Amino acid sequence: MNKSATIKLFLPFGDAKSVRTAEISNWSGKAVAAPRSELDHFIAREELFNPGVYILLGTDTESGKPMAYIGEAESVADRIKQHKSKDFWNAAVAFVSKDENLTKSHIRYLEGRLIQISTSVGRYIISNSQNSGSRLPESDLNDMEVFLYRISQLLPVLGSELLSPLVAAVQPEDVPLILTCKMKGATATGTRTPNGFVIFKDSTAVKQLRESAKTNGPWIITLRNQLVENGSLVEQGDLYIFTKDVEFSSPSAAAAVVHGGNAAGPLAWKDANGKTLKEIEEN
Repeated sequence: MNKSATIKLFLPFGDAKSVRTAEISNWSGKAVAAPRSELDHFIAREELFNPGVYILLGTDTESGKPMAYIGEAESVADRIKQHKSKDFWNAAVAFVSKDENLTKSHIRYLEGRLIQISTSVGRYIISNSQNSGSRLPESDLNDMEVFLYRISQLLPVLGSELLSPLVAAVQPEDVPLILTCKMKGATATGTRTPNGFVIFKDSTAVKQLRESAKTNGPWIITLRNQLVENGSLVEQGDLYIFTKDVEFSSPSAAAAVVHGGNAAGPLAWKDANGKTLKEIEEN
């Protein structure tokens, strides 16, 4: 599959935060996105009376984490109207076919795969984790996987990383720079990402907080507590271990969790030759 894409964005009202549509050259699909405040304009779009899949995006009021609802409908506009009672969402994105060739089986398959992938990625709480999916003939399945890939390309452009893995899949010649951070028996590995820095699963962090966390960095305590509460960090002897890949806003935030106190990420993270991240990026 050709991974390159020419994306055409259209702003019907001239406002990038209002209703917008997105298409990819030589693709039969089309995306329509809008904030909830523009719901009337959104569901009035002619293409949304066709079969498709849709995603409602917002925040879980209890945890403050991103939340999404993924659905399918033979008339996307009519189905989204029925979700007005859901409080959490503040934006919607729908994907339909320009040639109107999406069947009920197609959209059920897409819904199931979207729920499966987004749950695996783990960036959002998926409020409807149950799905029936659909079995498709081999040729149709291939077509829908292409459709799904195009959805994954358009979602970040439309403001959501629901399907974006913490560390993007790369070709063998483009293996990401693996960096290591050590502190008092703890060893963590990770790499730069478009959003900051990711620490890989099975990395370890010190359990004992340093004095700097107590006096100068209360945010470190809060962050570590959140990771423990959501199961990303669990106790393993005298250390914490990461149960999954975890993304941080910066190398320093990642290093601070490993160190249990303030840390200068560009100096704390080093490659296999002992070069610091700061040295690597300066060169």
